[in-house]
Amino acid sequence: MNNQNVWSTIFSAGTFAQMLRSATPVALAALGGLMTEHAGIMNIGMDGMILMGAFVAAVASYFLASAALGVLAAVAFGVLIGLFFALFTVKLRSDEFIIGCALNTFALGVTAFLSREIFGLSGTSGYAVPSLPKVTIPLIDRIPFVGEVLSGHSVFVYVTWLLVIVMWLFVYRTPVGFWIRASGESPETLRTAGKNPERMKWIASILCGVFCGLAGAHLSLGYLNGSFVEGMSASRGYIAFACVIFAAANPAKAYLAALMFGFFDALGLRLQDYISSDLTGTIPYIITIIMMVYVVVSGQKRRERLAKQQLKKLE
Repeated sequence: MNNQNVWSTIFSAGTFAQMLRSATPVALAALGGLMTEHAGIMNIGMDGMILMGAFVAAVASYFLASAALGVLAAVAFGVLIGLFFALFTVKLRSDEFIIGCALNTFALGVTAFLSREIFGLSGTSGYAVPSLPKVTIPLIDRIPFVGEVLSGHSVFVYVTWLLVIVMWLFVYRTPVGFWIRASGESPETLRTAGKNPERMKWIASILCGVFCGLAGAHLSLGYLNGSFVEGMSASRGYIAFACVIFAAANPAKAYLAALMFGFFDALGLRLQDYISSDLTGTIPYIITIIMMVYVVVSGQKRRERLAKQQLKKLE
C-alpha cells in the first residue's frame, strides 16, 4: 500500500464532493429531528420516515414523469406520517420509543412489499425514473479543486445550506420557534402564557415528517439518481438522531455533525481500493457510536460539575 496514494485519495476533491452528497439526507432529517427534540419528543422513527419518503418520491416521479412532483409527493406524505406520529405520541400519549421502532419496522416491510409489486425484485433498476437535476455553479465550477467539490451536485445539496440558516432563524428568532422549545422545556409555563404545548408538539412532528420526506426524496431522486432499493435509508435516520443529540438540537451544529458523517462515509467508499469494503462500510457507524458515547460522557461530567458547584454553595 502506497501511503502517498492513500493520503491523496483521502484528501481528494472527490472525497469532499462525496462528503456533501452523503451528508445531505442526514442533515435534512436532522433538521426535522431537532424540531421534535426541542418539543420534548424522542423521535427514533426518522429512519422509517426517510425510507417511505424515498419510496413515495420514486414512485410518484416514475408515474407522474416528474422529479419535482415526486418531491412534492414525498413532502405531502411526510406531513401525513408526521400527523400519524403525533397522533400516537401526543394525542394518545403512547411510548415514543415503541412507536418509533414500530414505524421503522413497518416502513421496512411495506416499502419492500410495494417495491416488489410495482418494480419487481430488482427495484427501479431498468425503469426510467426522472431524477433531480445537477446544478453547475458559474465561475466556481472553473476553480480547480473548489469547483470539483462545490459544483455539480443535486439541487438539494444547495437547498440544505439555505434550510440550515432558515431553521436556525426559525428556532431561535421567531415566536413559533420559541413556543416549540418551551413546549419541551416548560410546557406548563407555556400553557400559562396562553399557548397550547400539545399544538406545538403537533407542529414539530409535522415539520419532522416534512424534512424526512425531503431527505428521502433527495436519497432516491438526487443521491441515487432516480433509484429505489429495499432498505436504502441504511440507518441514516438513526445517524440523524445522533447528530441532533450531538449538536444539542442546534441546526448549524447538526449540519456540521452530518458533514462529519458524510466525510467518513465518503472515506469508506474511497478506501475500498485498499481495505475490504466490509470494513470500510462500518466506519461512519463507528464514528456515530463514538459521537453518542461522547455525548453521554460529557453530559455525565457536566452533571457532576454542577453537583459540585451546588455543594460548594451549600457549604
